Amino acid sequence: MKIKTRDFGEMEISESEIVTFCQPIFGFESSSRYIFLHDDEISEQFVWLQSVEEEDVRFILVDPATVSEHYRPRLSPEVMQMLGEEEYMCWLVTVIPEDFRDSTVNLKSPIVVNPARMLAAQVILEEDLPIRFPLFHTGKEND
Repeated sequence: MKIKTRDFGEMEISESEIVTFCQPIFGFESSSRYIFLHDDEISEQFVWLQSVEEEDVRFILVDPATVSEHYRPRLSPEVMQMLGEEEYMCWLVTVIPEDFRDSTVNLKSPIVVNPARMLAAQVILEEDLPIRFPLFHTGKEND
């Protein structure tokens, strides 16, 4: 199938590449089917989560290990039941302002993916974590 994307133009994708959100991304309830896209010129620690249904709906996600080696979200039993018991991938939603150095990530509400079932959800963790955590360290230890 063909999809249109804002950042990558028109692309041919397979249905098997589509991840279905069983719990939508907050504020984007009309989009439930997404695909992960990679830019070979940018670190593999960053991915685009592109809506299959809406060309302009996409998120830039970062691997949590990029931000903190100590980030280990605890998923509730309800989330684990919804997504399945296999291994999970976890991604953080980034906010990239005009000055890229001021970018932040949301540690409180990660995107959790079960790649075996191609299911995902954005979850709100019980832990007291920041919604706007600096993506780039400024010399201070923040984690």
